[in-house]
Amino acid sequence: MQIVEPLQLAIEELSKLPSIGKKTAQRLAIFLLKSDKEYVSKLVTSIADLKDKTRSCKTCFNISVEEECEICRSPKRDRSLICIVEDISDVIAIENTNEFNGLYHVLGGVLSPLSGSGYENLRIKELIERVKKGEINEIILALNPDTEGETTSLFLAKQLREFDIKITRIARGLPIGGDLEFADEATIGRAVLNRISI
Repeated sequence: MQIVEPLQLAIEELSKLPSIGKKTAQRLAIFLLKSDKEYVSKLVTSIADLKDKTRSCKTCFNISVEEECEICRSPKRDRSLICIVEDISDVIAIENTNEFNGLYHVLGGVLSPLSGSGYENLRIKELIERVKKGEINEIILALNPDTEGETTSLFLAKQLREFDIKITRIARGLPIGGDLEFADEATIGRAVLNRISI
């Protein structure tokens, strides 16, 4: 059966979203087709606003509607502590824990020569400039524990070594509710190495 062109175009565009295959895109497109016009209009407006009304924070590169994000503007945050993350989704994940009260620096990726992402593609220069101002006492490296994340962490630690600041990385180990039996060896090894006193 031939799908009408507007529906086919919607399916094609939706299937370009991460983790959305053709079948899911088709279900979403048909859902939108059946939805009332007001809902679809609100969805379209919210997507347009996402692009038109947001920007990168000039300080940390988190998402913001103003020149600086809420986190950077907050007088309640510890300005001597910066957590370095790969992307804004990592900021959201850490903020959702309510355990971190410092500032962030969003690199915009990790070093990955195979993907063509090098030093110049990341916001490392901007990080060095922030550190040079002398307000920072500690930097937490909160990058993913994969090859690229580890490489980037080591590179950043080397770049920051000349400054008189503490450099730490987030602990890695088993998730709450996880079973040792099903964890991989690297995760178990990290959990043992990063053990804490109780």
